[in-house]
Amino acid sequence: MPPSTPPDSGKALESARAALTDATARFAFSATPRLDAELLLAHALGITRERMLLTLADHAAPPAFAALVERRARYEPVAYITGARAFWTIDLDVAPGVLVPRADSETLIEAAVAHFNGTAGPGRVLDLGTGSGALLLAALDQWPQASGVGLDASPAALAIARDNAARIAPGRATIAAGGWDGTGEAFDLILCNPPYIAADAALSPEVAEYEPASALFAGPEGLDDYRAIAPVLGRQIAPGGVACIEIGYDQGESAATLFRAAGLAVALRRDLAGRDRCLVVTP
Repeated sequence: MPPSTPPDSGKALESARAALTDATARFAFSATPRLDAELLLAHALGITRERMLLTLADHAAPPAFAALVERRARYEPVAYITGARAFWTIDLDVAPGVLVPRADSETLIEAAVAHFNGTAGPGRVLDLGTGSGALLLAALDQWPQASGVGLDASPAALAIARDNAARIAPGRATIAAGGWDGTGEAFDLILCNPPYIAADAALSPEVAEYEPASALFAGPEGLDDYRAIAPVLGRQIAPGGVACIEIGYDQGESAATLFRAAGLAVALRRDLAGRDRCLVVTP
């Protein structure tokens, strides 16, 4: 005899799948509409997305899912709705007031891994403008022997970064208020994702209406923060060290010129889409 079918399993399956399909259609403005819907349904169910997909037949969409869909349909970032974002090998707490970590920023960690290939890796790491702590904590997860400092000027970002640091790298990460001129210490690895969007750039509503402007905009050309960083960066890099600085896809030459003018060597690294994304800077 064939195995018996649990009562109402077909109904539950249809309900969950129909809810995901409907939500996906409403998220047509997103680059990842189906993924958005799946993350929100998993959040509403209180389980991981992977488990939700494997056990879809066991779940009907809970009533809370509809409210989450409405928030996303108003362009609110998924990370703000769920309070979490995966980055590199870590899972970060995220909230309004802090920039949502992007996969493009993982290019900086890839560049650092390439620089330290064949060595013990960096001993000390500095993250300038740490935000949620994404870059610092990803680096500390990559190199368990390392310790580091994350600096930011935003009280909201500092609070979130401290919570993430206490959970992901307890005792190894210091989060403090600070700016581009660092701590006075020289570091083996410096990571930095500064504001680099031109003031008049057109942004999607989910960015323009929700994410902090102070973490996005950097003057008429998007270069103001690079102009501030370049003159003070060299003395913060230890011998044999490297700084990995995020840039906009069209800023490869304009940003690199500022660091070269400060007497630094600069190479460009591209992201997975083949766009310029990271300045690899050495003394």
